[in-house]
Amino acid sequence: MKKENCIDYVELPALDLKQTKSFFFELFGWEFVDWGEEYCSFSDGRLDGGFYKSNNIVSTKTGSVLLVFYAKELEHAVGRVENAGGKIIKSIFSFPGGRRFHFADPNGNEFAIWSEQ
Repeated sequence: MKKENCIDYVELPALDLKQTKSFFFELFGWEFVDWGEEYCSFSDGRLDGGFYKSNNIVSTKTGSVLLVFYAKELEHAVGRVENAGGKIIKSIFSFPGGRRFHFADPNGNEFAIWSEQ
């Protein structure tokens, strides 16, 4: 059953849907469903979302929302991002409560991964 008043679905732009699916499958093991040639949905096991074909990107530089993932071992997560084809755009840094880094997917969309350690 869906929980009221919680974020239920996110949609993100992606120029290359095939590359996007490959990246997030390798990085996080996400499953995808294609809905035509310009849209695919995903589930990470907790949140559902989709990617739509677009030349736009999400970036904190333009005021976009930042999606932040969690990892127990942050240095290992950096290697996984790079091995999957992502680019580190802000190296690991500390903040009150933990540490994180920012990365771009192959389309240029910005994300972050954090850890308490």
